[in-house]
Amino acid sequence: MLTIENLTKSYGEKVLFNDITCTIIDRERIGLIGVNGTGKSTFLKTIAGLESPEQGTIKHPKDYHIEYLAQDPVMDADRTVIEQIYYGETDMMRVMREYERALAKLNERPESEEAQTAVMKTQQLMDQYDAWEANTAAKTVLTKLGITDFNKKVTDLSGGQKKRVAIAKALIQPADLLILDEPTNHLDNETVEWLEKYLESYKGSLLLVTHDRYFLNRVTNRIYELDKGNLYIYEGNYEVFLEKKAEREALKRSNELKHQNTLRWELAWLKRGAKARSTKQRARVERVHEMKEKTFDTKTENLEFQVGSTRLGKKVIELKDISKKYGDQQILRDFSRLIAPGDRIGIIGPNGTGKTTLLNIMAGRISPDRGEIDIGETVKIGYYTQGDEELDDDQRIIEYIKDVAEVIHTKDGEVITAEQMLERFLFTRAEQWTYIRKLSGGERRRLYLLKVLMREPNVLFLDEPTNDLDTQTLGVLEEYLDQFPGVVITVSHDRYFLDRVVEQLIVFEGDGRTRSFYGNYSEYLDENKQKAEAPKKQEKPVSKAPEKKKKKKLSYNEKKEWETIEDDIMGLESRIEELQEEVAEAGSNSQKVQELFAEQQKTEAELEAKMERWEELSLMMEEMNS
Repeated sequence: MLTIENLTKSYGEKVLFNDITCTIIDRERIGLIGVNGTGKSTFLKTIAGLESPEQGTIKHPKDYHIEYLAQDPVMDADRTVIEQIYYGETDMMRVMREYERALAKLNERPESEEAQTAVMKTQQLMDQYDAWEANTAAKTVLTKLGITDFNKKVTDLSGGQKKRVAIAKALIQPADLLILDEPTNHLDNETVEWLEKYLESYKGSLLLVTHDRYFLNRVTNRIYELDKGNLYIYEGNYEVFLEKKAEREALKRSNELKHQNTLRWELAWLKRGAKARSTKQRARVERVHEMKEKTFDTKTENLEFQVGSTRLGKKVIELKDISKKYGDQQILRDFSRLIAPGDRIGIIGPNGTGKTTLLNIMAGRISPDRGEIDIGETVKIGYYTQGDEELDDDQRIIEYIKDVAEVIHTKDGEVITAEQMLERFLFTRAEQWTYIRKLSGGERRRLYLLKVLMREPNVLFLDEPTNDLDTQTLGVLEEYLDQFPGVVITVSHDRYFLDRVVEQLIVFEGDGRTRSFYGNYSEYLDENKQKAEAPKKQEKPVSKAPEKKKKKKLSYNEKKEWETIEDDIMGLESRIEELQEEVAEAGSNSQKVQELFAEQQKTEAELEAKMERWEELSLMMEEMNS
């Protein structure tokens, strides 16, 4: 296990860790949550040994290995993908590197005896260190992450490909604790789902930060919440955390109310003229003063937005036969779409297929090669882009927002000030006078998002808004969008955000082809799953039809099977009920739940097969008796 004792660290006047103590045990799956700027990444780096605390200790056995994946990983540009993956000083990593080098030389000179001998020697070493399984696993992981050219130089990879290589490297390095800082950023939905499944069988412990709430809910069995320097620990996944946090905040409010009632009674006692002569009376007066000084951190953000925006007419945006090409890559091909008032549209598809290009064309930032764009006269676009907005480090937060607007107006005609909007986006009144240079990367993105909203747009373009924003800020944004009366068009890989916000999808399929889907992301996945399963269902009547016509006697084995098959079915049904009860009893024991659920799925598949077989045998019995 790894033990953290009395960890303390500050950044300027801000306390990041205030005497934090916790323990990470074997096979734990920990999700770290907190508003941007609370020190989540610093906490990960401190545990990984990349930053030092001001006070406190981190203890673990000498042979305890920690593998750390940074948000923006740095890699050796001169290494190939496979050399980067097998980076490390363990015997297994060293042997795999030597084997891959020898193999590459043999591929270059197949006739070379020296190269052949080198491969044979390294193969023996691979046997000796039992490295074949790890070698296969590494290449499988790379392929699943979309990296197929193992000998490509790191310097020739795109930013997204570099992140995937870094993820693969972190996954295959033998580690007692794997630390992942935003592993789902820039991954498409299919890859994120694959990563979820892969981590189910990961042998070490996990500590991760992610904005992807579905991922967080499915992967974790414990939540750490970092809040104002304190660490709160919750047993269970993200769903359990939300329930327990609500209980904690309710308890705080209850304690504050009790405190206020006691204080009111004590003040009344003082006002009645009690004389503070005795030691006991003086102590009571001092107690009243202490109670008056005591404060409770029970403020919660009011998310009841009654948001207004500039009036939007009936005509929004119409795209007619839009085509766009970059070199040999076709991005859009004869794309047409009518955007109507109130539309909530998600744009999805693999990386590099043209999602952001479509947003830029609609925003007038890029011209299409062919086609027309007709934008309504009342349209006022607010565009939250992926790229970092240039912020003036010497400007204060409140000044940055007031440069855009001092107030915004609700749809009921009321006024919300810049200070109030900043509070709703988790910047306290005191923090609003902080210089921008003191903000974390995530806090800068939150501030930039608010600036876009302060312009009171009636059409919102959001390009990957969930990258670099914490879960609490995403909740604030989603509440805002619920009340937003205009059009929302978002590019996102975040499944939870898409389910929460959009009602229709534009799906990029590659080579300039797109298709429309009316529904949210989960509904889209369900439809795809049903389509994939449809051919299998159609095959059954085709194969069974001829069997009905045959008058065939049951064989000895089939008769024996017919005699016991109903008992078998009842037994399987009983076992499924038992497993469902055991899953419920397992509660927050994630590993046990996963094992039981896997057995339940296997048993359900056996039951389905038995029932199909019963149907076959019963048809044969009917035919024999007819």
